[in-house]
This record gives sequence, structure tokens and C-alpha cells, in this order.
Amino acid sequence: MDSQTDAAEFLVDAKWLAANRRNVVLIDTRAPADYWAGHLEGALNFDPFPFHHSDTSEAGLRDFRGQLAWIFSALGITGGETVVFYENDSGMRATRGAWALEYMGHRAVRILDGGIKLAGSEPLVTSARPVMPTNFQGAPREDAIASRDHIVARIGRRDTQIFDVRTDEEYYGERVRARHGGAIPGAIHRDWTHNVGPDGAFKPAAQLRAEFEALGLDPNREIIPYCQGGYRSANAYVALRVAGYPLVRNYLGSWGEWGNRDDLPIELPRRRVARR
Repeated sequence: MDSQTDAAEFLVDAKWLAANRRNVVLIDTRAPADYWAGHLEGALNFDPFPFHHSDTSEAGLRDFRGQLAWIFSALGITGGETVVFYENDSGMRATRGAWALEYMGHRAVRILDGGIKLAGSEPLVTSARPVMPTNFQGAPREDAIASRDHIVARIGRRDTQIFDVRTDEEYYGERVRARHGGAIPGAIHRDWTHNVGPDGAFKPAAQLRAEFEALGLDPNREIIPYCQGGYRSANAYVALRVAGYPLVRNYLGSWGEWGNRDDLPIELPRRRVARR
């Protein structure tokens, strides 16, 4: 991924993992109960769901970076290893973890594409290896994250496109999960689940590229995906990068921030009614 993780190497499969097992730190991003019921041998557990963060002010992002530094230190990350995230499939948990570590400047981040479902003959175990904590600080990459101020300054600009990856019901304001319903003005919309195929793995890069371009997403522009809390949009971040979009920022605060403020612009999209 340019100076970040190379897009062609971002997704790995069971064969790659088997060949490189001794050289990676494996992180299971499922809930602890699922992890302890059976996980890939040697995997550590980090469930990103409890770590919501919707404040993208300067102070809020400083706190978020501190939180991530603590998490990755507790996982024993140094910055020099290859880190592979996984869950049951290629969902929003593993991609959230991978995006967060890449945002913190780690240059060798991977995702086990398809997760445990496509892990082949990899055995599941219930024991956990000990971890030696580190003092991971990272070097945050501001080009991987979007704040509310960054978006406000770019609404309507030709060099930026906002990408709403929530459900149709959320986008059209039929399901309101904040003080206000609606969408960020001008956002292009597609549910994030379309990034993944029936087998639970990401669709091929060429297919994702074609589908994104058909939506009107321009690879020459900066693309900013958002959802409710920055998890589904992390999946879109990865999908876009895999598809060859070089300028992508995940809006961490997403609608959990935007929709709960009274001072930010909101659009109320309406469904098209088919003519008879």
C-alpha cells in the first residue's frame, strides 16, 4: 500500500500463513468467548468492539492514539514483525484491527482473507501463549484517517469523495442511530457487505475495482468511507486499497460523531420510486 502495506500483499491465505507461521504475530479479533472456544495456534486475542471512539477533535485523536499504543504494547507488538489479523471471515473486526495498526505506522500488516472459515486444515486450540509487553508508540499516519474537520473542509470538492457504507436503512434515515438521521452531503452509498463474496473472503481486486468505479468512485480522488463507528468503514478502507485506490482515509468518528452534532451539514437522501 504505497509506503504503507503493499496492497497486493495485504490479504494472505492459509497457504501463506502455513509457510510464514514462525515469522508472524497472529491476532484473533473475535469476542473472547469465541477465542477461548478455539483459535488458531499461537494467536493472541484483541476484540476491537469494546474500544469505540467517536471524537475526532485534535484532543480526541490524541486520546485514540494513546489507546492504540497501549493496546498494541499489551499485545507485544514492536513494529518490526509481520502482524496478521483474522476473525471468522473477512469482516469488520479484522479490518478494524489492521487499519488501526497501519494508522499507527506499522508497515507489515496483513489480514487472513476469509478468516477461520478458509483456514483449511489449521487446527484450533484453547491454550494461549504468554505475551511480553512492549512499549509500542508507532508513528501515526495522518493520511490513513479522516477527522470531522477534514471532511467539512472537503465536502463538495472535486478531489474528494465521501463513501457511505452503512445499510440502506441507515443511509436513507429509516433507521436512526444518532441524534439525527441522514447522510453526509454528497456521499456515494453502498452497503459494506458487498465487498465480500459468498465464501466470506474479499472479492477479487479486479472485481472490487470494477464495482467501485461503477459506483462513480474515482481512484484519482481521495475516498473517505464512513459508517456508524468506523468498523464497517475499515472494511471498505481495506477493500478500496486492495482494489488499487491509493488515497483512502477511514472516518473514525463516522455517523456516531457526525449524526450526534448539531453543527455539521446533513443530507436526507430519498429512495427512488420506480415509475409505473
